[in-house]
Amino acid sequence: MPDNRIQLAVLDMAGTTVADGGLVLRAFEQAATAAGIETEGRRRDQARRYVVDTMGQSKIEVFRALLRDEDAAQAANTAFEQAYDTLVDEADIASVPGAVEAITALRDAGVRVALTTGFSRGTKDKLLAALGWADLVDLTLAPAEAGRGRPYPDMVLTAALRLGVDAVDRIAVLGDTTSDIATGLAAGAGIVAGTLTGAHTEAQLRAAGATHVVASVAGFPAVVLAS
Repeated sequence: MPDNRIQLAVLDMAGTTVADGGLVLRAFEQAATAAGIETEGRRRDQARRYVVDTMGQSKIEVFRALLRDEDAAQAANTAFEQAYDTLVDEADIASVPGAVEAITALRDAGVRVALTTGFSRGTKDKLLAALGWADLVDLTLAPAEAGRGRPYPDMVLTAALRLGVDAVDRIAVLGDTTSDIATGLAAGAGIVAGTLTGAHTEAQLRAAGATHVVASVAGFPAVVLAS
């Protein structure tokens, strides 16, 4: 019989393995103000809703869609990254309970683990440093290190290439947003799971096509290793 065991687990960071206490939305508020979006009113409310709906996507793509001007989007993205970096320095960043144990269990079972994010490389590295996760996983990727961010499959496929996966259906993806689900499906992953510790609900994740939904990352190894 063919060996169909999962070789690679690709896990999202904020909301899935990292608990940042809502810093994304707080940083967005600062960036939106810097971009000239009124602090109150319909335009601001629509922008907030769009950010929640597209949580997990590359932030520059979110600002491009909101502002429809490349210079304004780049400026807003820079303001977002600066605000988030400052908030990270001030906040008590922690792992989602069970995340370290889940990652360790996967690696102990021979599954390679990659962490992906919609943040810039600099912000990603700051989060990893704050958590002390430099050696926890096999690979970490931001959109600029792979090509495009979510919902495109680039980060998952880049991780597969770099870590020597035999086939895309031997990849398991976990995330807390519909963008994570879209990424996993686009990459052809064998498992595309949602977790309920972040932005989107079980109904949203299942509607997006999740093959599994777990309460948290702590339950992910059981899904992966059962395959």
